[in-house]
Amino acid sequence: MATDPVSYAAIHPDWERARTNMVDGYSLEMTARELDALQAAAPFIRPHTQIAVTFLPGEALEQRVAAARLVRQLGFEPIIHLSARRLTSEAELDTYLARVAAEAGLKRVFVIAGDPSQAEGPFEDSMQVIESGLLEKHGITIVGIGGHPEGHPAVDREQLWLWMERKVAALRARGILPLVVTQFGFDDDAIVDWVATLRARGIDVPVRLGVPGPAGIKRLLGFARRCGVGASATVLKKYGISLGSLLGSAGPDRLVESLERKLGPDHGRVRLHFYPFGALTASADWINDYAARH
Repeated sequence: MATDPVSYAAIHPDWERARTNMVDGYSLEMTARELDALQAAAPFIRPHTQIAVTFLPGEALEQRVAAARLVRQLGFEPIIHLSARRLTSEAELDTYLARVAAEAGLKRVFVIAGDPSQAEGPFEDSMQVIESGLLEKHGITIVGIGGHPEGHPAVDREQLWLWMERKVAALRARGILPLVVTQFGFDDDAIVDWVATLRARGIDVPVRLGVPGPAGIKRLLGFARRCGVGASATVLKKYGISLGSLLGSAGPDRLVESLERKLGPDHGRVRLHFYPFGALTASADWINDYAARH
C-alpha cells in the first residue's frame, strides 16, 4: 500500500517522536455536553492534546460547535466525530464543517457509519462522507477511520479489513492523511494481534488504540455491552475486574502496561486514545500518574 507524501509530523509531532512511555501523545474523547467537565480537567491535560468531540443523538449542532471551539480555546487540538447515518443532509455536514473550521480552526475529523440501522439522510456509511468532497473543501487534512480489534457484530472480519483498505486509499487519493482509531477493549492479546494483522496487510497508517479510562465497574461493563465489546470473565480478570464483585472502580493499569511490553517497532506508529466515559479529570489524573510512574 502506498505511503503518505507528507509527514504526520506536519499534523502533530507525536507521531514521529519516540515514545518514552505508553501514554505519550495520547488523545481523549468528550461529548458536546461536557464543556464544564473539560474546563475542570483542562489544567491536568497536556497542552496540544487532541480531544475528540463525539456525535451523539439529541445534541444540537450549536453544542458540538461550542465544544470544538472550547477545545481550541483551552489550548488543545479539536477533532470532531462525523456519524454518517445521523447526518440528515449534505447541507448539514457542509454547515457543520464550515462552522468548526472557521470557529475552531478544525483540521481533523473522525468518520464512522454510526449506530442507526437506517440512515437519517443521504449517507449510508463513512465512505460516502469521504467521497462527498466536503472534507477537503473545508480544509480537513487528517481523517480517522474506525478499527475493531474484537470484530464488529454486523460485518465479518475480512470485510472490515477490505473496507479499511478502501477508505485509506480514498483518503490518500484526496490528499488527506488517514489514521485508524479503534473501539475500546479490555483484551491486550486481541489488540496486539489485530495491530500485527494490520501491518501484515500493508496498512501502514498511524493507529490510536482505544483504552477505557478509570471508571466504576458497572459503568465500564454497561458501555462494553452497548458498544459490543467482549467482556468475558477471563478477559476481565486480566484487566483486573471480577464479575463476582461489581462494586468499586477499575483503571487500565494492567492493560496499558501489557501493551507497553508487547508493542514494539514492528507494530509501527501506535498511540492511545482514552474513552473517559464522562470522567475527564479522572482520566487525565490517571494518565499523569502513569507517566510519573513510568
